[in-house]
Amino acid sequence: MNAARAEAIAVVALGSIAADEERLARFLALTGLDLGGLRAAAAEPGFLAAILDHVVAEEALLLAVAEAAGESPEAVMRAQMLLSPPAFDA
Repeated sequence: MNAARAEAIAVVALGSIAADEERLARFLALTGLDLGGLRAAAAEPGFLAAILDHVVAEEALLLAVAEAAGESPEAVMRAQMLLSPPAFDA
C-alpha cells in the first residue's frame, strides 16, 4: 500500500458515499457539513483520511467501498491506517 493507492481508494469511497442518498445524509449529519461545505472540505489536507475513518467504522460501507474500489476490505483498512495513522502519546 502506498499513499497514491490509499488516496485513490479514498476517492472511490467518497464517490460511493455521494452516490447513496442515505449514506451521504448520514455522513453530512455526522460531519456537520452541507454539500457546499463537503466540496470545500474535499480540498483540505486530511479529508481523505477522514473519509476512510468513516468507512472503516461501518462494516456494510467498508464492504461496499472495497467492492467499488476492486480491493479487499483489508486493503481499504490498510489505506485508512496509512492516511490516518494512530497517534501515540510519548
